[in-house]
Amino acid sequence: MARRKSGGWQRRTTFRFYEELNDFLPPDRRKIAFDYAFNGTPSVKDSIEAIGVPHPEVDLILVDDVSVGFDHLLSGGERVAVYPMFERVDISSLTRLRPNPLRESRFVLDVHLGKLARYLRLLGFDTTYDRDYDDATIAAISRKERRLLLTRDKGLLKRNEVTRGYWLRNIQPRLQIAEVVAALDLHRVVRVFSRCMVCNHTLETVAEASVRDALPAGLRGQFEQVSQCPGCCRLYWPGSHYDRLVDLVTNLLSVYDA
Repeated sequence: MARRKSGGWQRRTTFRFYEELNDFLPPDRRKIAFDYAFNGTPSVKDSIEAIGVPHPEVDLILVDDVSVGFDHLLSGGERVAVYPMFERVDISSLTRLRPNPLRESRFVLDVHLGKLARYLRLLGFDTTYDRDYDDATIAAISRKERRLLLTRDKGLLKRNEVTRGYWLRNIQPRLQIAEVVAALDLHRVVRVFSRCMVCNHTLETVAEASVRDALPAGLRGQFEQVSQCPGCCRLYWPGSHYDRLVDLVTNLLSVYDA
């Protein structure tokens, strides 16, 4: 379909976005079919991002009921249905837009998510974070190491090199970690207290006697074994702080259970 406008013809395609992809749309475009006007023959990826949806959030595109890739060109008159990640529906025969399975519990976070990085590590997830990273570095790490990029920056998700990403809807870190676990269905792969919250290394079990001098005097001799980070050498042991962290984990994972 094409309509005349001053200076040339303008083409139109009907789009419909599903489920959480509507979070990126203005209220008057959510959960309904709407016309999108354009010139030339843009790719469906460029059109989706022009509408406001970052491409890493998209897992399936149907153009006139046929699955297509991001490079499919629009000519006007099509009906385009855009879907997010599928949890329970088998779409293996269709054109999945992610080169490999998305659900790898490895993350890279943008520079504003330091507290979330600690929470993810507390739950045992391999999480790369550095407040000195720029956007280009974060995007490159996501691609090279196949890490899912977590961010509140839609522009960062729209970078061409990013293929795996999730835009956080919540602002508070405690709600963000609960959101990530729920949205990516990670409850079954949580491994609490298996990773250093500070430097991300996997903790190792060591004999208490081998690190006794590094423990507070009042705790020496109370444990047979403790956990130690091989990177920064921090020690972790069951104590009052451990009980507080257990309570924190319970609260974090229960936010979206209702």
